[in-house]
Amino acid sequence: MNNSTINTEQGHWILAKMGKRVLRPGGKELTEKLIQGLRISSDDSIVEFAPGLGYTASVLLSKHPKKYIGVEINEEAALNLTHKLNGMSQIAVLNCSAAHTGLSDACSDKVVGEAMLTMQADHRKSEIIREAFRILKNGGQYGIHELGLKPDDIGDDIKHTIQQSLAQTIKVNARPLTKQEWCTLLIKEGFAISEIYESPMHLLRASRVISDEGIFRTLKIGFNILTHHRARKRIVEMRKVFEKYESQMVAYAIIARKP
Repeated sequence: MNNSTINTEQGHWILAKMGKRVLRPGGKELTEKLIQGLRISSDDSIVEFAPGLGYTASVLLSKHPKKYIGVEINEEAALNLTHKLNGMSQIAVLNCSAAHTGLSDACSDKVVGEAMLTMQADHRKSEIIREAFRILKNGGQYGIHELGLKPDDIGDDIKHTIQQSLAQTIKVNARPLTKQEWCTLLIKEGFAISEIYESPMHLLRASRVISDEGIFRTLKIGFNILTHHRARKRIVEMRKVFEKYESQMVAYAIIARKP
């Protein structure tokens, strides 16, 4: 896979090109719940996996941590974030994989990753979780915000159908998991579950977009979509899939602790 430039065929980057800043499945509200639950202080060193456009980075930095490190595999996205955060001495952006950060053992108090584990195969999910465990100090916390499925006993057939539909529309091999499956992955790598938050997956609903982006940016996004035929077609396709499987798709934010 070429990670030197942003793949504008992928659904989240199409939305970003249209002006959408909040690209998390549970929206701004679930991100804020996750960060509030992490109780970040000025003594904390934070690592964020896949910061992307930098929305969550800005929320994390508003807590004035001692240090912030963004780990972004995409070279263009890493460069953009470096420019955006330029001039802040306690900040670094690394262009590398979240599974192999090169950071020292037990160097971080908090690790955050949003809407990135979902995009990985299950064995890659485990590799990234294992890396989060390695770089956390004892007692440190790992916060994730990911796309989920419900109920826990959802059938394999419908799970496979949803995964295929997502892959076809957002052009990413998305593999959302049930709440129990997300927790099992974390526990398997040594974590203890502290908190679980849940939110509807309403990424493209007008009410959620207004809540996440504000009325004026929402109007700008709407104008951009209306005037870009190809993007409009893709976004309509994504919205149809989200609406079709609304009762099975959900957003989970989970805080896990390294004992």
